[in-house]
This record gives sequence, C-alpha cells and structure tokens, in this order.
Amino acid sequence: MAIQVTCPNPKCLTRFNVADKFAGQKGPCPKCKTTITIPKKEEEVIIHSPEHSEAGAIGVSGRHVLKTFRRRETKFQPLIFSGVIGFVLVALLIALVVRSAGPPELWLKVMAAVLLGPPLAWAGYTFLRDPELEGYQGTPLVIRSLVCGLVYALLWGIFVFLGDRFFGDRLNTGLEIWEMVVLVVPVFAAGTLAAYASFDLEPGSAFFHCAMYFAVTVLLRLVAGLSAIPGLGGSG
Repeated sequence: MAIQVTCPNPKCLTRFNVADKFAGQKGPCPKCKTTITIPKKEEEVIIHSPEHSEAGAIGVSGRHVLKTFRRRETKFQPLIFSGVIGFVLVALLIALVVRSAGPPELWLKVMAAVLLGPPLAWAGYTFLRDPELEGYQGTPLVIRSLVCGLVYALLWGIFVFLGDRFFGDRLNTGLEIWEMVVLVVPVFAAGTLAAYASFDLEPGSAFFHCAMYFAVTVLLRLVAGLSAIPGLGGSG
C-alpha cells in the first residue's frame, strides 16, 4: 500500500504517493522543493485516490524523485560494464601497436578521446547513480552518455588550449606543479558539472565519474608512449 502525500505549501498543494516504508521520514516536494514530513499510515488523510495512480513523486523531468515500491532496480548492469571493459582492453592493445610505430598523430589521439567518452560515461553511471532516483534507461540514457562523454573528450582539448595560451611551449617541455593545478582544477570542475547535469549524480559521484574517464585516457597515453598529461614533460 502507498501513502498519499499532499504538499503543505498553499501555493503548490501537489499530491503524490510514496511507499509505506517512508512513513515518518522527510523529503522535498518534487515541484516546489518544500520539505515534507511523510505521515504515518494511521495519520494519512486521503483527499483523492485515483483508480490508476502512478507510484512515486514525479519531478519536472518526468522521473520518480522518491524511491517507491514500483521503482525498478537498475543500479548495475554487468553486461554493459563487461562490454565497456572489453572495449577499453582493445583500446590498450591498439595503443601498444601504435607505440611501436612512434608517437601517435593528433587525429588518432582525438579519435581515441571521443570514442572512449560515451561508453565510459554509460558504464560509470550504472554503478555511481543515485539509487534513490529512477534510473535513466533506453534512448535518454544513450543521449546523456553521448553528451557527457563528448564533453569529457572536449575537456582534453580545452586543457591543451589553455596550456598553450598561458604557458606556450612549456606545455611540451614541462610545467611547474602550480601551473598544472591551474589547468587541472577547472577541467575537473567542468567534468564534474557535466556528470552532475547529465545524470543527476551526487557531487562526489559526479567527480569520480569524471575521474574514471580521465584515468582510462591517461593510462592509454602512457601505454602509447606519451606523457601522462601534457605539461608533465615528454611527448604531448
């Protein structure tokens, strides 16, 4: 059975259902964000009980914003994660082959950054997403993974652009630690914001989502014979 809740804000009065397990707990109204105390079952006052009500509070995006008894569990998808791991391993093998032929061309580095972005964004979401929210699936998940992954790839270009603009040739010969921090911090801040906006992740999870992509691409750079990050010396 579900508990019917009505937002106490006189300008809102949104009605929605939540599962019995949340009785006595607090949470935000999905429309006006007013903090609501979920009544206990014996305290419930039913104003309207439609025959075919959808379980859970629906937010602006059309997703459930409170965990309810109908929420489908999509926290981890082993098949997708295994496929992404296989894709990364193939990329590592290609990087080894490329290394034997000399430093990779710019177009190859750009292609690797772009191709790795969406699948890594998808895989990261499957185990970093907020379990209290209904998970993105199907076309919405594909689109959000594409957007987030392409933003991650673009951030590599922004990193190089800013490094060249502010530090010139020293980006290839080596930067000071503080100079690296000046470049890395805004890139990770933008990446964290991209993950947060794309997947509704918690800030900490959004940071790790972004960090996972850069960790994989840094590993590929090392395998291909490049410096871990442009500015640390060696080949950019």
